[in-house]
Amino acid sequence: MLHLEPKSGWLNDPNGLCFFGGKYHVYFQYAPESAYGAGGKCWGHWESPDLLNWRFTGTVLRPDCPDDRNGVYSGCGFVKGDTLNLFYTGNVKEEGEHDYITSGRGANVIRVTTRDGVTMSEKQTLLRNADYPEYCSCHVRDPKVWEENGVYRMVLGARTLDDKGCVLFYRSDDLVKWSFDYELSVPDFGYMWECPDVIDIDGHRFLGVCPQGIPHGKYGYMWEISERNTLGLSPQELSYGETEHQNVYSAGYFRYDDTLHDFEEWDYGFDFYAPQTFTAPDGRILLIGWMGIGDIPYTNPTAELGWQHCLTFPRCLTLRGDGGICQRPVNEFFSLEDTDKYPPVEFDDGEPLTAELPCYIVSPSNLAKFRLIFEDMLEMSLENGVFTLLFTNNEVGRGRGIRRVILGELTYFELIADKSSLEIYLNGGEKVMSTRFYPPDTAVKIRGEGIGGSVYRLKGMEMICDE
Repeated sequence: MLHLEPKSGWLNDPNGLCFFGGKYHVYFQYAPESAYGAGGKCWGHWESPDLLNWRFTGTVLRPDCPDDRNGVYSGCGFVKGDTLNLFYTGNVKEEGEHDYITSGRGANVIRVTTRDGVTMSEKQTLLRNADYPEYCSCHVRDPKVWEENGVYRMVLGARTLDDKGCVLFYRSDDLVKWSFDYELSVPDFGYMWECPDVIDIDGHRFLGVCPQGIPHGKYGYMWEISERNTLGLSPQELSYGETEHQNVYSAGYFRYDDTLHDFEEWDYGFDFYAPQTFTAPDGRILLIGWMGIGDIPYTNPTAELGWQHCLTFPRCLTLRGDGGICQRPVNEFFSLEDTDKYPPVEFDDGEPLTAELPCYIVSPSNLAKFRLIFEDMLEMSLENGVFTLLFTNNEVGRGRGIRRVILGELTYFELIADKSSLEIYLNGGEKVMSTRFYPPDTAVKIRGEGIGGSVYRLKGMEMICDE
């Protein structure tokens, strides 16, 4: 296993990501009673000393007070001294005739603290609907907290009464009393912004959001793309036509100085949403996302076995040469290469090869055109500057079809594959694609056309389950 996944039930957003008490902590949205997300919305919890050996401690937060009775929704972790502060949205749905957008929903920011990551304090409600700007709807959620220049800051995602997405900034001196500071938004960019995240990489600031309701194009959503249209694509090819949208909902980041500009998606695959970043003890900025998405037209057969969804492998964020963000698997990943038992196998252009899963495929070639084929399953290709992921077998893709991303030349190709997931890193993580896939066997036949490289057999991560 290379990805954190539930033994049973439904998993979605990663929450409370942090390093605390000598361990990495990954909380996550969890519906333990149903693989389809029904029942109480809780937080599950994993912990690890090294991002490779994980212990699942079970359900640590449940909807058990009036201010979160309909769900412990997403939030964050903030470490202060010997205490981990967890902030989340407590969801409340009132009975009666409500649309739950303009009335009938309570969105409460709640705080708990813990000294061990598992045993929680009493819940403390910090903000309610009345504490948000009057132009906001009942959809305000997903707090992310950090400290800046001696002041505690919080950002919340919101939907206004006129269906505009935005983020709300709050400030505090004590982590308890919070006051509204300002709002950030851009015109005509969706009706709701979820999962906000303020990210600093080497002094460059970004605002991560998951905007709902934005139109898409054939190559994903690219806002203010004209200056970077180096391939000479026509306006029609860059169109945001509803018939050519890629994902139902988006997850991406703005470059953020005095204004927001140059929104770019984190991941151009089928299955990625609600990422959250945190800082490792050595200063690296790490990201984990949900390898899933809501309201999708495709399926996951694991639901029939009683569980559904997983998280991405942790990624390290660095700056690209053009000021954007590169994502790579964290360095710890490469210790999973099982080279003592299974030396890497080379594959050449046109020569088929059988690869056992899980595996890591790498090609450091400079290519303008190629195809890499998982026979009777899917194809990855580059032509005319566009990288394409295409499922050729619906039983393997389970409704997934085609995804594209504008790339230019390929200078470095990496692929992590296990028995149900693919993560594709292009040009050192300049672009990334994640998807679930469901091969019938633990071995896949691969063949390159115009590409060669190396295949490394991987060990799985160690998992211990307390529940």
